[in-house]
Amino acid sequence: MESFTGGGVKDVYGEDRATEDQFVTPWSVSVASGYTLLRDPHFNKGLAFTEQERDAHYLRGLLPPSVISQETQVKRLIQLIRQYQVPLLKYVAMMDLQESNERLFYRLLIDHVEELLPVVYTPTVGEACQKYGSIFSNPQGLFISLKEKGRILEVLRNWPEMNIQVIVVTDGERILGLGDLGCQGMGIPVGKLSLYTALGGVRPSACLPITIDVGTNNEKLLNDELYIGLRHKRATGKEYDELLHEFMTAVKQNYGEKILVQFEDFANHNAFDLLERYRSTHLVFNDDIQGTASVVLAGLVAALKLVGGNLADHKFLFVGAGEAGTGIAELIALEISKRTNIEVEKARKNIWLVDSKGLIVSSRKESLQHFKKPWAHEHEPISDLVKAVNKIKPTVLIGTSGQGQTFTQAVVEAMASNNEKPIILALSNPTSQSECTAEQAYNWTKGRVIFASGSPFDPVEIDGKKHVPGQANNAYIFPGFGLGLIMSGTIRVHDDMLLAASEALASQVSKEDYEKGLIYPPFTNIRKISANIAANVAAKAYELGLATRLPQPKDLVKFAESCMYTPTYRSYR
Repeated sequence: MESFTGGGVKDVYGEDRATEDQFVTPWSVSVASGYTLLRDPHFNKGLAFTEQERDAHYLRGLLPPSVISQETQVKRLIQLIRQYQVPLLKYVAMMDLQESNERLFYRLLIDHVEELLPVVYTPTVGEACQKYGSIFSNPQGLFISLKEKGRILEVLRNWPEMNIQVIVVTDGERILGLGDLGCQGMGIPVGKLSLYTALGGVRPSACLPITIDVGTNNEKLLNDELYIGLRHKRATGKEYDELLHEFMTAVKQNYGEKILVQFEDFANHNAFDLLERYRSTHLVFNDDIQGTASVVLAGLVAALKLVGGNLADHKFLFVGAGEAGTGIAELIALEISKRTNIEVEKARKNIWLVDSKGLIVSSRKESLQHFKKPWAHEHEPISDLVKAVNKIKPTVLIGTSGQGQTFTQAVVEAMASNNEKPIILALSNPTSQSECTAEQAYNWTKGRVIFASGSPFDPVEIDGKKHVPGQANNAYIFPGFGLGLIMSGTIRVHDDMLLAASEALASQVSKEDYEKGLIYPPFTNIRKISANIAANVAAKAYELGLATRLPQPKDLVKFAESCMYTPTYRSYR
C-alpha cells in the first residue's frame, strides 16, 4: 500500500515508510540555470537557446552569440559523425551526445535511423561491449552486483527518475554472439532503451537500463586491469536465484504491477527459467526468445506472398537450438496451430532443429535440455548439415547458432536445388557471427534466394539486378510491443500478443518492398510501424482482459501516436 504524508503528497522516495534505523536518499529538486543547465542533458539545447532564454536562465557569456535551430544542429552533427571511419568512434560520439543533449541525440537518431541504427545497436554495440572498460566515461543505468544483495530496493531508489515504465536488464553472460562479457554488457540495455525511445516513442525518463553483475567466467576480462565489474567467477545456483528474486521483487515493490521488465542476453538456461518463473507474476518479456520469434514470424508471413502457400505447407530447419531458435520455432507452431485449428504438438512436426551435436531426434531425448525436447522427432541421427538439408528438404533455413559461416556453399546450394525460391535467414549477430553473408546467399543461389539477416548487409547486384537483403532486426518489434503494453496498462504478456505484433509488422510490407524482394518494410517508417504494432498488441491485451487502462481508446493507432515522445526542443519560461 502506498504511504502518504499528512499533507496528501505521495511518499515517492520512501522517507515516510523508513524506520529510524533505515537509510533514506537526500533528494533535492531545484530549477536548473546557468552553467548547471548547460550540463543537464535533459534540458540542454546548446546553441538553440533563444535570446530570451539566455537572459532568463543566466546563460549570457556561457554560449557563443549565434542562435541556431535544432535542424541545423542535426545537420552539423551528422556531418561530424560521417567523418569518423571507425564505427566504434561513431558509437562513442553518439553516447557523448546522449550524455550532453538528450533531445538532440534522439532527433539525430530518428532523422537518420537507417544510418545510425547499426551505430547505436548491432553490430557496433557488440564491439562497444567488448571494449566497454576502455571507452567507459560516464556511468549509464544502474549496476546491481552481489555486493548489493539485501539492499536492491535501496539501490533502485538511488535512481533519480521514479516514474519508470520499462527496464531492460542483462547479466552479461551471452552478449549477442560474443559470449560472457560480464558487467560490460551494459551497452545492450543502454542501446535497447535508446531504441525504445527513438523507435517506439517511450519517454527517456521512463526507461531504466540495468546490469546485474554476478561475476564473469571470461578469463581475459578477469585479467584486464580496465575491467569495470566484479573480479570473480560467476555466481550460480541458489546465490544467483536469490539475487534475481530479490531484484524482481524490489522492481515490483518500487515501480508497481505495470512495470515492463525486458530480459536481455541471459544464457540459455537462465533465460528460459526466468521467463517461466516470472511470466505469471510480472510483466516480463525476453527479446531473445520472444522478440526474435515475433520479428522472424513476421518475415515468414510476408515471404509467403513471394513463394506462395501457407505456413503449414512449409518445412523449417533451424541451425541453433538455444533461446532464439526454440523461441521462433514455438511461435511458428503456435501460428500454424491458430491458422489451421490443429494441435500445437502436430504443428511442431514440420519444424526441425539442429544443435552442436546434429539433428535433434527422439533417440537423443534423454540427454536433451528441457526446452529442446518438444523438437525431438522420429528420424535417424544426422550430424552433417548438408545431409540434414537433403534429407529433411526444408523450404526455410534459419540460422540462430551464433557461429559465423555455418551456411557453407554446399548447404546453400542444397537449399537452392530443393527449392525454386529458398528462404534463408542468417540471424546471428554481430555481422562476424552471421551464418553467411548476403553476397554469398545471392551468388550461390543465382539470385533466387529470399534472404534476411540479423545484422545489416549492403545490396548485392547479380546479372544487372539489384537485390536488397532484409534485416530481421528485433528493433522492428520490441519498441512498438513495449509501447502497446505501456499505453494499455497491460499486466501480463500473452503469446497471442506476440502473434498480433508479427501480423502488424507483416502488414506494413508494401507492394514496392515485395518487388525488391524485401520481406520487411524500410526502417525509415519505423515510428509509423511501431504505432501500428502498439495498437495491435494493445487491442489483443484488451481482448484478453489483461489491459487496465479503461475505457479502451476508440482509435488505438491514433492513441499510440499521441503517446509517443518527440524530441523537439521545448521553450523555457
